[in-house]
Amino acid sequence: MSNLVLVPGAWHGGWCWQRVVPALQEAGHRVYTPTLSGVSDRAHLISPSIGVETHVEDIVRLMETYDLDNVTLVGHSYAGQVITGVADRVPDRLARRVHLDGFIGDGRPAIDLLPDSVAHHYRESVESAGFGWLIPPRPLEKLGISEAADHQWLAPRLTPHPWKTYTDPLLLTGAYADVPGVFIECVAWMRVFESFARQASADGWETHELESGHEAMVTAPKALASVLLKIVG
Repeated sequence: MSNLVLVPGAWHGGWCWQRVVPALQEAGHRVYTPTLSGVSDRAHLISPSIGVETHVEDIVRLMETYDLDNVTLVGHSYAGQVITGVADRVPDRLARRVHLDGFIGDGRPAIDLLPDSVAHHYRESVESAGFGWLIPPRPLEKLGISEAADHQWLAPRLTPHPWKTYTDPLLLTGAYADVPGVFIECVAWMRVFESFARQASADGWETHELESGHEAMVTAPKALASVLLKIVG
């Protein structure tokens, strides 16, 4: 049995894993799906002071409070930054870190890790519709959502994300490098994170591809659960 902690990306809450969790639990694993501070069902905590270290602390506190070890820590999209920070803080609690179509942190701010065209869109949307400190949710079709039912489920639940989490550097000591990394790329989309997939492969990580858009936990939950079960053995 493993402990799986599934960390959502920007704009999402822990609810976004609902279609994946049952298969993991049926296989005998414990599954935790936290929501990061200031987002979705914790949007009432939003403030301009929430940065990436706030979100790292969210997950560290969860694991320490529940005394979790042998953790497979999964981070989707932006949360790749978060799980890198967590791995640096509490490497002994982790069996592995799984970057699901997301960042592999190296200390630089998340905004500096994005392709220039995507980073420009983020900066523009923060200034035009985010009051200078929020990232409005991206249009769902830009995230690979095409089914009306998926759109109707996601759209009301997504909330603006604190911009500081993308502009903060990620404070690292290097301890994260001792935690085995796994990369899952969603290849039926824009492949924004393709460079990280190549990096992971070059570094000898276990890698997987999913024929899915970016929101694999929504559009391909069975396939994602299958890959995660293969990863945890």
